[in-house]
Amino acid sequence: MTGYRMPRLAPNMVMTIAFSAFAWLIVAFLVVPIVLVVPMSFSDSSYLSFPPQGFTFKWYLQVMTDDTWTEPTLLSAQIAVMTALVSTVVGTSTAIAIVRGSFRGKKIVRTLIISPIIAPNIVLAIALYFTFSRFGMIGTRVAFVLSHSLLCIPFVLLTVSASLNRFDPGLELAAMNLGASRWTAFLRVTLPIIRPGIASGAIFSFIISFDEPVISYFLSSVSQSTLPRVMFQNIATSVEPNVAAISTILMMLSLGVLGLTTLLRKGQGALPGR
Repeated sequence: MTGYRMPRLAPNMVMTIAFSAFAWLIVAFLVVPIVLVVPMSFSDSSYLSFPPQGFTFKWYLQVMTDDTWTEPTLLSAQIAVMTALVSTVVGTSTAIAIVRGSFRGKKIVRTLIISPIIAPNIVLAIALYFTFSRFGMIGTRVAFVLSHSLLCIPFVLLTVSASLNRFDPGLELAAMNLGASRWTAFLRVTLPIIRPGIASGAIFSFIISFDEPVISYFLSSVSQSTLPRVMFQNIATSVEPNVAAISTILMMLSLGVLGLTTLLRKGQGALPGR
């Protein structure tokens, strides 16, 4: 009776298994600390601890009722809404000009607009701080909106450009051949088709602005502090689980935005294009 021999794995299969295991280890390294924040937010202890001691919702009630948290949250929401509006209008207009227009230096203009995504936020924060401090605008909503829009416009540009590249210009030409003006053809033909891309850019702009920590930290004042700045201050001075509670709420908000964006992209895939 011959002994059973284990089949040898091909070198390519071994590399695939090793790479997959390494990738999952990286995912676990990034995700597990985030997931641990959720049970810590329900801890009955007066400080951050894991495993959590007891179970309570008092930290969630505190961040929803205490002015220390509600006022910065309201300020961040107002700034995020205004940033989303400005970024959507400017980013959509720029995307149409770049995709449809034909002018010299178009690639350079597009690269310059997208550059805030590549540049470190700390560099932008320092430059914006010295710029707005000269005009006495530190802590103002205008400074926050302009700075956050600088970060968000590239995302609107990318999402709307992707929608325009999938759009068949022949549909717009057909509408104009039937008597519609260029503006009417854009509003009734082009805009409904690229609307998911515009909506995705607006949603990304809102969440990026609402959760922006570095630039907001430099531009905040004593009386006008955004939610990320208050969170950093709370971590530096105390270790109460209310930070874990607000972090869990922001994480759920981000997941909801991601799900909504996915639905919008699926809707866009069903629209006519090239």
